[in-house]
Amino acid sequence: MLSAEVCERLCDALPRAATVDAALGHIESARRALLGPGLLTVNLNATAPDDPPDEVQLQRLWSSDPQAYPVAGRKRKTLTRWTQQLLVRAEVFVGEGEAALAEVFDDHVLIATLGLRAVVNVPLLEDGRCAATFNVLGTRPRWTQQEIVLVRLLALLATPWVLRARRDALASRPRPPGRQPSSTVA
Repeated sequence: MLSAEVCERLCDALPRAATVDAALGHIESARRALLGPGLLTVNLNATAPDDPPDEVQLQRLWSSDPQAYPVAGRKRKTLTRWTQQLLVRAEVFVGEGEAALAEVFDDHVLIATLGLRAVVNVPLLEDGRCAATFNVLGTRPRWTQQEIVLVRLLALLATPWVLRARRDALASRPRPPGRQPSSTVA
């Protein structure tokens, strides 16, 4: 399943990427070559210290389908089994089948319309906390263990690029007078 040719292309291209968009584009090309049709999105954990304690704010940094899932889209998530697992405990979430997706995603109808039937959400960590999520949806009803590990490896390759973009976004976020910049989010 892990193609040496695809890995070689990614190893050659990724260090030369000048932007997070270029890096994630290379990672998406590898994802598509290795896993087939699907969707890749990356969401930043944009929760601020003064947000309600039972909510998480997510902001889309990157999307392989910007028409269906536009970049900079923002959503508020309440604490659910999914948010607790992925965003609070920083554990990989695997959802398989339309019922599992409907249980955790408000946009499950759009997901089904796109022919997507399974998800792997990987937390991207900074100082042990979930700073962003790397989200792969596929047309398959189930993932193999090898496919899940492959998604996790691709997420690991994306992490330094995403964390740099997150730091840039946090630095440019307007802060109320007298507040110091904070890199800690829920």
